[in-house]
Order: sequence, then C-alpha cells, then structure tokens
Amino acid sequence: MLPAQNVMLSYGRCCASPAFFDDFYQGFLASSPSVREKFTHTDMAAQQLLLRHGIMNLVLVARGMPATKLRHLGESHSRARLDIGPELYELWIDCLLATLAQHDPDFDAALRQEWREVLEAGIAVMRSHY
Repeated sequence: MLPAQNVMLSYGRCCASPAFFDDFYQGFLASSPSVREKFTHTDMAAQQLLLRHGIMNLVLVARGMPATKLRHLGESHSRARLDIGPELYELWIDCLLATLAQHDPDFDAALRQEWREVLEAGIAVMRSHY
C-alpha cells in the first residue's frame, strides 16, 4: 500500500476517536507559550473543524491532489496575516504525531515515518508563503 493510503486510513481511525482533536490541541497549546499566544482569542470548536480539513488537505495533496488549498493556507498563515512562524510547524508536526500515536491502534514506527513524509511535504508548501 502507498504511504498516502496508509496515512489516509490512519487519519480515518483517528477521526473516529471523539477526543482526537481535543487531545491534539491540549498537547499543542502546552508545547509553547508562542503557540498559546496564537490561540488566545480563538473559537476552538471552529478551529478543530479547520484542523480536520487542513489535515485532510495535507493527505490529499500527498495522494496527488493539487496543492491549491495548501497554498491558500500558507498565505493565510504568512508573516503578513496570521504570522505563523516556520518554527511553529515543527511543534505542530510533533504534537500531531504524538496524538496520532495515542489514537490510532495501528500506529507504529513505519506509519510514523509515512505520516512525517506526508506532513513535511505539505507543510513545505505552506512555509514557502511565509
């Protein structure tokens, strides 16, 4: 099976877990004062929905979909707009991988590497707009 297919299946298992997105944000917000600051006035229920779609776009791009939505995300996260510095993406990836491991019963070292490859490829598109 192709890595993007394994990642898609893994994401489906995680989305079926009711606490997945809450657990992600709990870990992500705890990862850095800079991260907490970015979310001070955020509607977290709406943010979780945006995250759900954002991760899906990262996976779909890895499966061959054009990166149009990731470019738009990159623009919205750019220095001129939300000012999400490139260093925050590393924290985001690390927290997401930890949460995936917690919620996907089939998560292992090989799947972690597949996820990392999918995430880093898509995040590179977003970072390029900073």
